Amino acid sequence: MNAIEVAGLTKRYGEVTAVDDLTLDVEAGELFGLLGPNGAGKTTLVNTLCTLTRPTAGTAAVAGHDVRAAPAQVREAIGVVFQEPALDEELTGVENLRFHARLYGITGDRRRDRIEEVLALVDLGDRRDEKVGDYSGGMARRLELARGLLHEPEVLFLDEPTVGLDAGTRKDVREYVAALNDRTGVTVVLTTHYMEEADALCDRIAIVDRGRVVACDAPAALKRGLGGDAVSLAVSDGAAVAARVREFPWVESVADAGDGFRVVVDDGERRVPALVVAAGEVADVTGVSVEAPTLERVFLELTGRPVARVREEPVAAPAGAE
Repeated sequence: MNAIEVAGLTKRYGEVTAVDDLTLDVEAGELFGLLGPNGAGKTTLVNTLCTLTRPTAGTAAVAGHDVRAAPAQVREAIGVVFQEPALDEELTGVENLRFHARLYGITGDRRRDRIEEVLALVDLGDRRDEKVGDYSGGMARRLELARGLLHEPEVLFLDEPTVGLDAGTRKDVREYVAALNDRTGVTVVLTTHYMEEADALCDRIAIVDRGRVVACDAPAALKRGLGGDAVSLAVSDGAAVAARVREFPWVESVADAGDGFRVVVDDGERRVPALVVAAGEVADVTGVSVEAPTLERVFLELTGRPVARVREEPVAAPAGAE
């Protein structure tokens, strides 16, 4: 069963096509990543799935509800943790959750029970009565996760959930996201610029570029598609060395790399000595490095652009909803 089904989705803004005939499925219970350069269309895609933007053409359904025909039902079925903080820092953790519960019509015993459940889920029960302004960045992010799960959504959208956090806190939040997905079974759609985050968390990843999905698979499968390890050699005569190393049957490809070249081989650590000796026969070797297949390399190969470290426009909160 699919939690999200998108077919031929297109969104245009005047002459600009942000999403271009995009087709995508996300399975129920999956932890799914969306990667792409800035301006690739992934934010527009998420906004459309959250009913914040109407598509120009094509169809999209979330939790079985069409985003155009049944936007209210879609909103009831989703939770969103926005890139920008959306908590009231003057309220306590439990007061923030009570306010959010009222927005979703959760009252009485169910509201009390759900607040207790989500606070326990993110390990904030003992900090419930402290003002959010006194929370650490990681605690605030965990409370936002709790708030997103409060009404028991079928799909949880996380827009750059760890941006602005230090490395240690990012790791903690990643672990909480994985645990929440495992414990609750909620489908999670994650946008991120951190390749290691997507690699560690996601069951599958879609790479979006110029409004289209250019690859979609498990992280390991995407990396396998690159072939072997990449060995970079800095040399005095790249052309001569490239011709020499192409003689080896285990060299998969040779590409120029500015001050040298990059060779893809079946086993980088094992092949480096032979490459260095061969290169040294025809040129001076001034540097060597080995890189195993990474999502960063997948991203670069597919989009022709490095991963942007600046943020996109964040997913917009519905007016009056947060």
